[in-house]
Amino acid sequence: MDYVEIFDTTLRDGEQVPGCKLDSKTKLIIAEQLDYLGVDVLEAGFPISSPGDFKSVEEISKLVKNARVCGLTRAVKRDIDVAAEAIKHAKRSRIHTGIGTSESHMRYKFNATAEEVLERAVAAVKHAKSYVEDVEFYAEDAGRTDNEFLAKVCEAVIKAGATVLNIPDTTGYCLPDEYGAKMKYLMENVKGIHKARLSCHCHNDLGLATANSIAGVQNGARQIECTINGIGERAGNTSLEEVVMILRQHPNLNLDTRIQAKMLSGISKLVSESMAMPVQPNKAIVGANAFAHSSGIHQDGVIKKRETYEIIDPKDVGVTESSIVLTARSGRAALAYRAKNIGYELNKLQLDKVYEQFLVVADQQKEINDEDLPKIIEASNI
Repeated sequence: MDYVEIFDTTLRDGEQVPGCKLDSKTKLIIAEQLDYLGVDVLEAGFPISSPGDFKSVEEISKLVKNARVCGLTRAVKRDIDVAAEAIKHAKRSRIHTGIGTSESHMRYKFNATAEEVLERAVAAVKHAKSYVEDVEFYAEDAGRTDNEFLAKVCEAVIKAGATVLNIPDTTGYCLPDEYGAKMKYLMENVKGIHKARLSCHCHNDLGLATANSIAGVQNGARQIECTINGIGERAGNTSLEEVVMILRQHPNLNLDTRIQAKMLSGISKLVSESMAMPVQPNKAIVGANAFAHSSGIHQDGVIKKRETYEIIDPKDVGVTESSIVLTARSGRAALAYRAKNIGYELNKLQLDKVYEQFLVVADQQKEINDEDLPKIIEASNI
């Protein structure tokens, strides 16, 4: 089994969502839970962005016991100096520095030539390396960067001391086969690639962040950058819980993570409540409906054998049990199951009568709960 490292950026990229700013105390609570969860790298923030962010990164560095604590910078000397100061108390530290490498970024964002960008990239990595051994370089907008130039940049920063190469699909533009092919190209064309770890940092603008990250690790990347609940700028980042469970549910990939999956549901709720950012009910793994069944056909199958319609045991991600939701689409099996749970054993004739009354009520309500059932049973005159 080969391990894919999980780089969590909930407290950096995730916190950039409008309205999701956290105070330092809450950041520390979440950071501690992420450490317990088993993330390999915890990107604590962007230290130069504000005094508050600097202080939060510094306090997280003191608190975290297992994960590497990472501070983000631009390819700017002062950024790197400030990040190094913020993470100096960490048991294991990393500086994450980089620059845009796409034609668009070089021309319009930096007004610089490719050679100038390459020089800045190398200088930033060398400066970061003077502070820490573990330096991650990001080639911003790598998804739209010419592969040949991207390989040239990667080779140069490895020589300068980079230990991790972050290949971001910054705009969420790539298709999975394109992103996977980009990783494969780098694995085959960058001299010294064995000295560094390739990393996937995918955005979800087209709903492909998770698929792209999996394509990346299938083609040689060994780190995924992600957030709890997939939060992040615009449409969000790769969802931590999704990539973790995809790798675990597909053992043929021979890849896994060190994440304690039974904590996923709990930490999802913590982040959602702390940021006042609701999780959509149909969200994979941690959504309220991820293990809920309201269709009669599905309910019958799940009651007989859970695996009929669930490929993940809810307990594996910290959910107590599957949910059988009673609606007008439910069948007799689901009604009998829920009735039994509250103490009513119905024979076939009784069930038929109760079911008739149940449908009358269910057509008038979105959902039938445990408080409704005794009234329905009594109204059935069984």
